[in-house]
Amino acid sequence: MARRGGPANPFRRKPRLAEQFQPLRRAVKIPVWGDLGIRMGLAFGLIMMVILIHWWDRAGLKDGHDGVVSFLDVVYFTMISITTTGFGDIAPVSDRARLIEAVIVTPVRIAILFIFVGAAYDFVIKRSWEKWRMARIQEQLTGHVVVLGYGVSGAQSVGELIERGVDPRTIVVIDPSDDRLAEAEKLGVNVMAADATRDETLKAVRIAEASSVLVSAGRDDTSILIVLTVRHLAPRVPITVVVRAEDNELLARQAGANNVINPVRFTGLLLAGSVKGAHIADYLADLASVGGRVQLVERVITEAECGKPITELASGGQGLRVYRNGQAIGFWEDGCKALQPGDVVVEIIPTATNDAAPSA
Repeated sequence: MARRGGPANPFRRKPRLAEQFQPLRRAVKIPVWGDLGIRMGLAFGLIMMVILIHWWDRAGLKDGHDGVVSFLDVVYFTMISITTTGFGDIAPVSDRARLIEAVIVTPVRIAILFIFVGAAYDFVIKRSWEKWRMARIQEQLTGHVVVLGYGVSGAQSVGELIERGVDPRTIVVIDPSDDRLAEAEKLGVNVMAADATRDETLKAVRIAEASSVLVSAGRDDTSILIVLTVRHLAPRVPITVVVRAEDNELLARQAGANNVINPVRFTGLLLAGSVKGAHIADYLADLASVGGRVQLVERVITEAECGKPITELASGGQGLRVYRNGQAIGFWEDGCKALQPGDVVVEIIPTATNDAAPSA
């Protein structure tokens, strides 16, 4: 579809269907059977150590059946001792044997118990609980922000959203890379390892109930395909997409994107602006980030602001533009002399007073 693209397509590198909402559990993924094998190997290693210790100190044990402690008797005594069964037919009688049971065998017994209890928790209880918990989260998703692609742009956007006060629990990140999702999960957001071009993936995160969708797949053709898929499933959800080729911007809008951001062109504007003034690029970066001294805010005007000019906003900010019935009106135009109900205003406010700005 798109005529130009960036680097290799990240969404096609590890194709997987996401039939339900599942977060990552660890940064370095170990196969289930590999993890279980490590636990079992450690447990049997400890058991073998106790068997060897009992065999070395078999003279301190007494067999009530025939008085002879064989190797089979040692294995038998070790197993009933570790499992705390204790039939009493074989017992430690010497002081050294009893000291070994108290100082060595008892800690080993507790360690093995924790290994098996921990395995049962991880492989049964914890997984069932996590599956149930994420199913509840999926069912309750509404008004959330969906970020499709967690590369450089996606990571920056998530970090900026959190800085602006967005609850991380209301952000859902979808990316095929486990490593990138592990970084996203550290921020407290919901994550899913999946292909964002698939209907099943987007339905799993209730895309139609989202408040906004941010698309940054790292490749223009993939990003545009994702926009088409999102628009098909969520006709009314605002979509912002990143494209890197200028001639793909129109395609992205035709696919259904409300906002198209070209980082290459924006960088060029900053470079050109720096030629005309040493502080222009610095001020534009200040506006774009919540960490700057000033911030751009878009909101619906309040009832008290109706009829007033854009220069008298209740927030005390500097009004720049009004959007009315799909039309952009500059602060110098007559349409900004009297604000009307439903107008959306774009203003500059000091970051320190951002919380005081009236909300929609």
